[in-house]
Amino acid sequence: MTSTDGTATQDASDTYTAATGKVIVGMSGGVDSSVSALLLLQQGYEVEGLFMKNWDEDDGTEYCTAKEDLADAEAVCAKLGIKLHTANFAAEYWDNVFEHFLAEYKAGRTPNPDILCNREIKFKVFLEYAEMLGADKIATGHYVRQGIRDGHP
Repeated sequence: MTSTDGTATQDASDTYTAATGKVIVGMSGGVDSSVSALLLLQQGYEVEGLFMKNWDEDDGTEYCTAKEDLADAEAVCAKLGIKLHTANFAAEYWDNVFEHFLAEYKAGRTPNPDILCNREIKFKVFLEYAEMLGADKIATGHYVRQGIRDGHP
């Protein structure tokens, strides 16, 4: 987890003592962000979710659409009893990630858009938006690590 001042905080799975403060969780509708929100609630944090739409149009039927992802995030947040905010960061994604990707690809390189997306969207624009919502900290399930501790997953 990362605090809003950019410093790393303790791994959510390291402690289950009561915690305080408001955490905005980047909710994708997937398992990792959902479990992150649950663990933070169990620790005593005030938790709210934020669904980020980073692309204007859904361009295929081979994957889950943003509309379906949002519905999943809404269902999870309703089940957890937490508020879900939505934000459209498509313009920021286009300007700060996708245009760079296209330029690099045109130059014959094969860039990884995830690197810029993490830096420019997930941990910059998301952080700024979360601060506007009054967050003390942010969390995602983005870099979840699975393991077993004391015989439990």
